[in-house]
Amino acid sequence: MTERSASAGDPPVRCDSRDMEAAGATGPLPARLHMAGPVAGKRDTLVVFFHGGGFVGGSIDEADEFLRQLVMADPRQVALAAGYTLACASPFPAAVEDAHAVLLWAKKNKAKLAWNGKRLIVAGIEAGANLAAVVSLVARDRGGPALAGQVLIMPMLDPGLSTCSMRTMPACLDKATVVDDVARTCAEGYRAYLPNAADRTHPYASPLQSSRLKNLPPALILSADDDPLRDEAEQYGARLIGAGIPTAVKRLPPPPLEEPGGRSDCVCTFALAEIAAFIDLQH
Repeated sequence: MTERSASAGDPPVRCDSRDMEAAGATGPLPARLHMAGPVAGKRDTLVVFFHGGGFVGGSIDEADEFLRQLVMADPRQVALAAGYTLACASPFPAAVEDAHAVLLWAKKNKAKLAWNGKRLIVAGIEAGANLAAVVSLVARDRGGPALAGQVLIMPMLDPGLSTCSMRTMPACLDKATVVDDVARTCAEGYRAYLPNAADRTHPYASPLQSSRLKNLPPALILSADDDPLRDEAEQYGARLIGAGIPTAVKRLPPPPLEEPGGRSDCVCTFALAEIAAFIDLQH
């Protein structure tokens, strides 16, 4: 349990986290619910978060601190970190089908999640942000569940790795080695996730390739100055705006990363306020 101080006279805000299983497309998936209190009744907003790891690694543990801070910032919401099938077990579209199945499961299990079913928001980082963007397309195409927003943090959206920021980052960066590691991780992840080259242009693998971007939920897209994924994030934001989707695109200062695996942790420090404000706008 995590706890922080509240205003004078108010009880302290705490966060309770509880492990559970969500229903995936072919079987149970690990999930963890984060909920702040004390709050009477069910919450209005559920944020479903998909972890990073380049489609081949990562776990629901990575977002613990971020999601705890998020729900403590606004106890009207609960957050569910959801696992999905990794490419080493089954490549595309297994993770996509899992992501959509989790949303359907959440709608059917509102009471278990202390959620009243009003607002559902998808979010993720890197590969998880790809899934958040893609499941927004899938939910639209399959008639639900309805989404109130999508939060894409440093999203992987271009399996072709063709953007300028992916191919050339400033050599003077102190963290050049870390940046190179991120780019290499993306390439290795896509090779495992999309072994069939023809899938690399499928909109459910690369939303940047989609020609149908209307009727999607409002989006917040976050990148960073030194992020190889920066350009594809901003290109997707521009395309959503062009399709009439309310979209905020933010480029953050370089986070103080010491290793690629620390990117999720940096979200807490550098993007929490942006994300909390975006979610609040969807109320």
